[in-house]
Amino acid sequence: MLLVETILNKCYKFKSFIYRGSRIEKTEAGLQIVVDIFSRKNSYGQCSQCFKKGKVYDHLSVRRFSFIPLWGFHVEFSYSPRRIDCKSCGVKVENLPWCDGKSHLTNGLKVFLSQWARRLSWKEVGKIFNVSWDTVRVSVEYVVSYGLKNRVLENIKSIGIDEVQYRRGHKYLTLVYQIDDHCKRLLWIGQDRKAKTLLRFFRMLGQARTMEIEAICSDMWKPYLKVIKKKAGHALHILDRFHIMKYFNEAIDKTRRQESRKLKEEGYEEILKESRWTLLKKKKNLKEKQLANLKDILQYNLKTVKCYLLRESFQKFWTYKSKFWAEKFLNRWTFIAMRSRIEPIKKVAKMLRRHQPLILNWFLMKKRLSNGIVEGFNTKVKLTVRKSYGFKSFHIAELALYHVMGQLPEPTLTHKFT
Repeated sequence: MLLVETILNKCYKFKSFIYRGSRIEKTEAGLQIVVDIFSRKNSYGQCSQCFKKGKVYDHLSVRRFSFIPLWGFHVEFSYSPRRIDCKSCGVKVENLPWCDGKSHLTNGLKVFLSQWARRLSWKEVGKIFNVSWDTVRVSVEYVVSYGLKNRVLENIKSIGIDEVQYRRGHKYLTLVYQIDDHCKRLLWIGQDRKAKTLLRFFRMLGQARTMEIEAICSDMWKPYLKVIKKKAGHALHILDRFHIMKYFNEAIDKTRRQESRKLKEEGYEEILKESRWTLLKKKKNLKEKQLANLKDILQYNLKTVKCYLLRESFQKFWTYKSKFWAEKFLNRWTFIAMRSRIEPIKKVAKMLRRHQPLILNWFLMKKRLSNGIVEGFNTKVKLTVRKSYGFKSFHIAELALYHVMGQLPEPTLTHKFT
């Protein structure tokens, strides 16, 4: 007959401790399996502070520790902790290898729940394994804390910086990602999108590691530009292609809305009605109906059409290999845009002139660097927020995002529970 103790000895065995006996108990929540743990005879205990071995002083009352559910049954360990007469620290409670401190949750259960918390919402994990939401939160916090202490922050050459809204009322997170070919992960999360927020990241990274950074990709948010120049002025700072083209799309959409209202007021045909995505999407991604609609719109001499054509002509800028010729093209394009008499597109041209040196840095990298990877990560951030039905505090958001996207090392167990 295969006993529970036999299974535990195969997958969750600890030196100087033995499983001796198991039983089923009836509780208000239902049936549960209780496994008794004993220390080996004449074995020394380990001090919980200095981790040195010492003689047994006395025993405390029996404590229960929650373990991974088995066949739908709640499982608990029952053990009477020893107090150790440590030569360095005095009389201390022994270190228990299956849990940390005074926690009633075993490390195995914490890692197990945290692995499921990557796949499902925390509420759903608690419901499936019959534990509270707070138990899942404690489990994720344990794994994230371990991962942050033990992760390697060396060989970081390229980083991407962006912000994302995580709550209503303009509540933002500043996110810093490593975007090297060999490693793509979330490095740091900060509350708000102020200059002092990003300063905390460089403080965490340290001066030595900051000096190893070769390239930084960001948007045009002024506080970020200011901090990057101050703390990582040696690195090649590139303004992101994605955000630059986003300004073009905003200019087209604003012009379209203004012109559409004007056409309606003057009694003309509403040719621009329901054409937003026809004008904003890439031509290769348009459906047949949208392509036909675009062909009709381009026949008219509208400001929206001029905006669209100016954006399409600017796409050639990204095909240049030489910074010299790219600069020539940029100067020519901004010259034409400033004489277009279209305010939204003139605003884009002014932005390009203002940030021209940082935009042209894009051509100094052998491998083109873009925040496209970062935007992919940001989509995952929004998915994590949506899956959790929003975060009520920054700390919970921080835990969840590090857990899902940080590629953090996990505590090693005697067996991999899935």
